[in-house]
Amino acid sequence: MNKIKIIVSFLFLFCTTILFAQTDTLRVQTSAECGTCKKKLEKELLFEKGVRSVNLNLNNKVITVVYSAEKTNADKIRLAISKIGYAADSIPADKKAYDRLPDCCKKDGMK
Repeated sequence: MNKIKIIVSFLFLFCTTILFAQTDTLRVQTSAECGTCKKKLEKELLFEKGVRSVNLNLNNKVITVVYSAEKTNADKIRLAISKIGYAADSIPADKKAYDRLPDCCKKDGMK
């Protein structure tokens, strides 16, 4: 019986910590062009430490990132976007990463 109480207490504490962890939301203007960009950015940013969710609106090219403020910050997220090959606000896309993007993901679909 004591083991069950300990396990339940631990689970409660763990869940409470997760639910109340501080999160912030960041909106970044990107150079994304198409659905391939959307898939790439949304998938790859989820591998960044502290990133909880990612959504790119292709109509206005704004990516919204919800992240743990304890594990990362806005500058690191913008840099990660740049390293994927896209501009992030005033940070230009990493040249090598941009060159590796499919043609449809480059400005106006051109190289």
